[in-house]
Amino acid sequence: MTTPDVSAARPATGSITVRRARTSDVPWIQRLVEPLVQQRILLGKDSVVFYEAVQEFRIAVDADQTPIGCGALHVFWEDLGEVRTLAVDQAWLGRGVGHALLNAIEQDARDLGLSRLFCLTFEVPFFERHGFIASPLSLVDPEVYAELVRSPDEGVAEFLDLARVKPNTLGNTRMLKHL
Repeated sequence: MTTPDVSAARPATGSITVRRARTSDVPWIQRLVEPLVQQRILLGKDSVVFYEAVQEFRIAVDADQTPIGCGALHVFWEDLGEVRTLAVDQAWLGRGVGHALLNAIEQDARDLGLSRLFCLTFEVPFFERHGFIASPLSLVDPEVYAELVRSPDEGVAEFLDLARVKPNTLGNTRMLKHL
């Protein structure tokens, strides 16, 4: 969802809150991320996949409770999770929305007992500012890799650098943060 820049009319950054996603947020999430899918920045997902994963999502809202950003935490293994689908409405870029979402996702990860978070991203400076560092492919032991390769999830395939998702992974950076 591309919104015209209305920075003069936007509330202050301090009015951003982050809440759990609801099923009613799914159409909005899809509209927000569609331009990023078209640009091959994010993996495209069918509606059913978003509904199945709605409990993984957090939604940033402004003072009027209007959604302005989203992000998800996907658990990969007992100690490892992925930051997924982190996106901010264009009119809110640079206002701390991504920061608020990432903080909430990191807290969710800690609450679940995860000790590492990774992302596959083109937004390297943003994640570096939040303590992520570029990381090699070998984030998991070979035994865990053998288990993960069985997953039908496209994000897992992207994480494992499988050939079937190569067009979406060209040029992105694998980043890791120890919590």
